[in-house]
Amino acid sequence: MEFFPDFTSLTESFASIFFWSMAFTQLFWLIFFYARIAFHKEGTRYENFPISVIIAARNEEDNLFENLPYLLEQDYPNFEVIVVNHQSVDGTKFILNAYQKKYPHLSIINIEKEKHLNYGKKLPLTIGIKGAKHEHLIMTDADCKPASDQWIRIVAGKFSDKNKIVLGYAPYLKRQGLLNKTIRLDTTFIGLNYLSYAKAGLPYMGVGRNMAYTKSLFFENKGFKSHYSISSGDDDLFIQEAIKKRNYTITISPETFCYSAPKETWKEWLKQKSRHFTTAPRYPLFKRLLLGIYPLTLLFFYISFVTLVVNTWLNWVSLIVLVLVLILKWVILGLSFKKLDQKEMISGILLWDLFYAIFAPILYYTSEELNGKTWK
Repeated sequence: MEFFPDFTSLTESFASIFFWSMAFTQLFWLIFFYARIAFHKEGTRYENFPISVIIAARNEEDNLFENLPYLLEQDYPNFEVIVVNHQSVDGTKFILNAYQKKYPHLSIINIEKEKHLNYGKKLPLTIGIKGAKHEHLIMTDADCKPASDQWIRIVAGKFSDKNKIVLGYAPYLKRQGLLNKTIRLDTTFIGLNYLSYAKAGLPYMGVGRNMAYTKSLFFENKGFKSHYSISSGDDDLFIQEAIKKRNYTITISPETFCYSAPKETWKEWLKQKSRHFTTAPRYPLFKRLLLGIYPLTLLFFYISFVTLVVNTWLNWVSLIVLVLVLILKWVILGLSFKKLDQKEMISGILLWDLFYAIFAPILYYTSEELNGKTWK
């Protein structure tokens, strides 16, 4: 095996240079983006801003019964929890009324059933924000449970005169089976992308299960007006419009994670994903390209390496490049997955990385498309 490719051969030279360019792109993504999460240091600043926690709920009696106490019993001096009961037909109202007797800082806003109202999340969120007593807001869902009673305290400490938005992380609970592992893998890579891109100055989304911003920013941005017609977008499209001049920060302290129970069937999960995908066409072209470059170049990276091996064009330079990329992947992705509470995937991180690069586009193009108005 030669040290350099045979540059007298046009095809061998092109194959080697193409492989090196794919490797360079992978290295760039690892170092410029993902290393920001792998080596992220969480600050310890605390503030006592009064906080309003807002939940939009529809037919969530079981989730509210289980999770609401974890929100209401947060270790924080001044906060309220607002639950907007959006046209529920189950026992949600009774659960909320019972909890309100025990927790006076629970506020309930009931939206009665009305055939002319859609079931989207944006209406109840807007009503909850208008009804909030405080300037600083934290959004979460009824099926979410904070990892600790310090959730509000740490998120509130991220606000400042400059930081009007705080992007948090919301993983899914661990269960047995391939579906659960796939859901957690998908959630981890999504989190790795939006958190690392935000740290690099290219924010494009947050997650509505764990996100904070100020009330004045919401109304300065005219709320969800520009994308009110679709059910999703209260987190990603809103963030793209509201973020200006680095007026945001992130938190990935394990104490601030908000955990949700994952879907239990492939059909339910694909339906959920298809609803999320309705916002993708509204992303700026540049950010859509950014999201596609890493998985695409990863596939070309492996395909071009196999091409070198099959055609006996492999050289020592290309082999060294391969080893370098794989080592950095294992280190940086491994540390990132550890930060995002997926330590058990680290041993097979290179395979999971390749699997997701293949699976994610298939998932996007084969998911059932919804009309964009379904919620609960």
